[in-house]
Amino acid sequence: MPLVRFILRLGLILSVPLFVSVITFIFLRRAFLLPLDPQSTMKITVEIAAGRNFADICRELKNKGVIKYAWALDALGRFRKADTKISAGEYELSPAMDPRSILHKLISGDVIKRQITVKEGFTIKDIARALETAGIIKAEDFEREASDPRLLSKAGISAASFEGYLFPETYFFSRPVSAQTIIWTMLEEGERNWPREFTEKAEKMRLSRHEVLTLASIIEKESGNVDEQPLISSVFHNRLSQVMKLQSDPTVIYGLPNFKGNLTKEDLQNPHPYNTYVNFGLPPGPIANPGLSAIKAALFPKQTTFLFFVADGSGKHVFSTTLAEHNEAVARFQKGP
Repeated sequence: MPLVRFILRLGLILSVPLFVSVITFIFLRRAFLLPLDPQSTMKITVEIAAGRNFADICRELKNKGVIKYAWALDALGRFRKADTKISAGEYELSPAMDPRSILHKLISGDVIKRQITVKEGFTIKDIARALETAGIIKAEDFEREASDPRLLSKAGISAASFEGYLFPETYFFSRPVSAQTIIWTMLEEGERNWPREFTEKAEKMRLSRHEVLTLASIIEKESGNVDEQPLISSVFHNRLSQVMKLQSDPTVIYGLPNFKGNLTKEDLQNPHPYNTYVNFGLPPGPIANPGLSAIKAALFPKQTTFLFFVADGSGKHVFSTTLAEHNEAVARFQKGP
C-alpha cells in the first residue's frame, strides 16, 4: 500500500507540470499560430504611416479586430525585426489570417494599390477630382500643392502651377500618400517621355519646354484625334509665324472661372490672359496636361499652308488656307457664337 500511495503521489506530482505544459502549448499555439476567426470573411483596411512603431501597429490591429493578442504579433515582429521592414501604406487584412501570415503581408509591403487614370487633356482640377474619387487624397489638398510656389521652384518650373507637366498615364498609389509624392510621380513620368530629341527640336524651333507644353495642351484640347493633331499643330505654327491670333476656343474656356458650357460672344471678348481671341501669341501656360501624341505634334507639325480649321461634326475637322474657304466650311458645319 505505501508503494501504491507513493506511485499515485508521484503521478500527481508529475501530472501537474504536464497539465501546465499542455495548457501552455494550447495557449501559445492559439496566440502565435491560429487566426482570431478562421471562418471570417471580413476584410479590414489598416493604414500605416511611415516610421510608425510596430508595437503601436499591433495594438491597432487588435483594436480593429484583426488579431487576438497584440503582444504575440509584436513578439513575432521583434524576431523578424519588423520595425525596420514595414512599408507605409494601406493593407487589407482579415481575422481569418493567422499572425504569421499577417506579419508576412506587412513585411512584404503587400499594400492596396488604388488606381487613377490621368487622361490626355485632363486639367489639374480634373486630376484632383479623379484622385478624390479614387479615395487617394482630397481634391483641395492636391490643387493646393499643384500651385505651391516652393514646390514649383524645387521642380525648376517657372509657372503658376504644374498644369501641363503632369503626364497622362495610369498610376497606382497606396494611402497614406502626399500630394507632393503624387505630383513628383507624374513629373517623373513626364521626364521619361521627354527624350533628348524633343529638347533638340524645341531648341531649333526656339521654343522653351513650357511653350511646347502650352502649344501641345491647346492641340490636345482642340482634338484628341492623333492623326489630326499634326495638322492642328500646323495651323497654330502658321498663325504664330504670321503674327495672327491663335483664336482657340479651349484657351478662352480655360480662363473662365464659371464657364456654363456655351461659349458666347461676350466670352470671346473677355480680356483674361488665356484668351487667344484677344491676345497674340501663346497663353501664359498650358491649359491642360497633354499626352505624348500632342507633344510630338507640337514639335513636329505637318508642313501645310492651313490657317483655319472647323469641326465637321464627326469628331474630325475641315482645314482651310483662306478665310473665304474657312467661312464656307463654317457655314456648312456649324453656326458661330
